[in-house]
Amino acid sequence: MKLIADSGSTKTDWCVINDDQSIKRYSTQGINPFQQDEETIEKIIGIELICQLNSIEDITEVYFYGAGFRTEMQPLMKEILQKWFLNAKTIEVNTDLLGAAHALLGNQPGIACILGTGSNSCLYNGKDIVMNVPPLGYILGDEGSGAVLGRMFVNALFKGNLPSAILHDFTAETNLSVADIIRKVYREPLGNRFLASFSPFIHRHLDNPCLRNIVIDNFRAFFRNNISHYVSSEHFDALKLQKSDIEIHAIGSMAYHYTSEFIEAASLEGYRIGTIEKSPIDGLVRYHNS
Repeated sequence: MKLIADSGSTKTDWCVINDDQSIKRYSTQGINPFQQDEETIEKIIGIELICQLNSIEDITEVYFYGAGFRTEMQPLMKEILQKWFLNAKTIEVNTDLLGAAHALLGNQPGIACILGTGSNSCLYNGKDIVMNVPPLGYILGDEGSGAVLGRMFVNALFKGNLPSAILHDFTAETNLSVADIIRKVYREPLGNRFLASFSPFIHRHLDNPCLRNIVIDNFRAFFRNNISHYVSSEHFDALKLQKSDIEIHAIGSMAYHYTSEFIEAASLEGYRIGTIEKSPIDGLVRYHNS
């Protein structure tokens, strides 16, 4: 039996692939080593997950993908998993970006992206990530993300670059003033999530050309500042890929909910869009079950 996990800061999706190829799904709170200590992570595994599983003794392979699990953080998570899954001969802990590449591309080379609250991307050779343009976070980068979309929206809204009707609807719905927004972004934790929380409002008002253009401009910046570096790199040439043939694949709420705008932005920048998924877990099941 195989256990596969995709973890974000809020939620972790777990799937067990049984020997008869049937699949069972489970959920726990998110696991992120930058937000939780070892004891907290152990409790999530031991209390939330283990009690849901029928037989941990039969699990022989564990594949965990998570946000925040860079190379230096992976041994800790592997050690925690080994404490519970004693019969597992294979335990792998990887980044969410490699998980996106596995889910979207399988064993084929190409470009995989994560476009959610934050953004990330990579050039993938069919097995490993060979190039990653650093996303730099929502203050310095994260183009294409929900947080940056929120930042662009707030800027346009309060600097008078959007219709007054949009400002009226926004303040009536959220009851937020400029001072409230500045306080939450600059003085309170998780400013990126706060900015990304404006995305549903933006999506409901996409019939306004000004707002739709902001969404498209956000995606165009993502292509210009990230994807362009892959297609002009020696790594891209080494994989014998051609820009005219390459498709950009993406996982995450931004690409999923703004598919039309994402495709239009790609076309304007000279790219084609391939697979778009809201979550990587189904693709990871396919990858590890192939």
